[in-house]
Amino acid sequence: MLQRLNIFLTFLILAFLFTHDISTFSEAQSTGSSSAPLKTMTRKEPLQPVPAAVGLDPKKVELGEKLFHEPQLSRDNKVSCATCHDLKLGGVDGKVRSVGVKGTEGDINSPTVFNASLNFKQFWDGRTNTLEEQVDGPIENPKEMAMTWPEVLAKLKALPAYVTAFKSVYPDGITRENARDAIATFERSLLTPDSRFDKFLRGDQNAITAEEKEGYQLFRELGCVQCHQGAGVGGKMFQTFGLFGDYFSDRGNITKADFGRFNVTKNEDDKFTFKVPMLRNVALTAPYFHDGTAKTLEDAVQVMTRYQLGRDPSAKETHLLVKFLHTLTGEYKGQSLEASTPQVAQQKQQ
Repeated sequence: MLQRLNIFLTFLILAFLFTHDISTFSEAQSTGSSSAPLKTMTRKEPLQPVPAAVGLDPKKVELGEKLFHEPQLSRDNKVSCATCHDLKLGGVDGKVRSVGVKGTEGDINSPTVFNASLNFKQFWDGRTNTLEEQVDGPIENPKEMAMTWPEVLAKLKALPAYVTAFKSVYPDGITRENARDAIATFERSLLTPDSRFDKFLRGDQNAITAEEKEGYQLFRELGCVQCHQGAGVGGKMFQTFGLFGDYFSDRGNITKADFGRFNVTKNEDDKFTFKVPMLRNVALTAPYFHDGTAKTLEDAVQVMTRYQLGRDPSAKETHLLVKFLHTLTGEYKGQSLEASTPQVAQQKQQ
């Protein structure tokens, strides 16, 4: 209870700090000024553009990409990292819960792998600090790839192409550390810069529409930016799911996965606490939340506003927030990820 009170008080303070200049933004919009809104947004902007992926060894990226898509890393030779993190589907699989070896359903919804390097910790419960550590999770999980590292290494060493590829990058060849390093390096290349919102942040006032700007203003005014901040628009902190209501009792059927951070720390105050998900490319990654219960962005916005902000959004507010969220879709390898999933096309028709 004390933790929730402290979170609430911090939330109010940050809300005041971040929204104090909203009136200037509104006035600039209404007067048609192009310089005033840019000045305001730069001075107290809680969000930043996604950076480009630079400084990565291209040979490591290439090897890591092969490993990322390699089903032989799994026990039944059918599941790869890309099975649950399909780059053609926004870095997710579009399922409520991912499916691993032998059709086994997992316990949680897969987060996107795009921009994962911007997270301060990995997994919903934040149980690993680095992308290298994260690689162990799916490989050793009996419901995902169901392997051990000795088994993985034995498979790779039996494949001449991998023996050659590793030797060309790592002097000591195929090892657990090198495999993890290659996969993590590839994942660091999966940044999606140059969304329309990024272009707006960099000064292009025409990159997003007036309605989308209104949605962003609302995103700030309501306090969404207190948790969804930084270049990833999230991924920088933990937060309790249900600050203004008991989401899990209302939903019912509580599972171990719902305990979130508690499963790592065993601290009672961490029950129902999760890493705040990034909202970059969020239009592509339905269904939403760790439990995959929100089928659309509209559903997600309404649940978040109700349980995290303590209010029921109007239809107009929901519409504006969804409009803004669509501006967060970035580019990968110079091409926009927009409309790469069926749910995006469906939302655009609404």
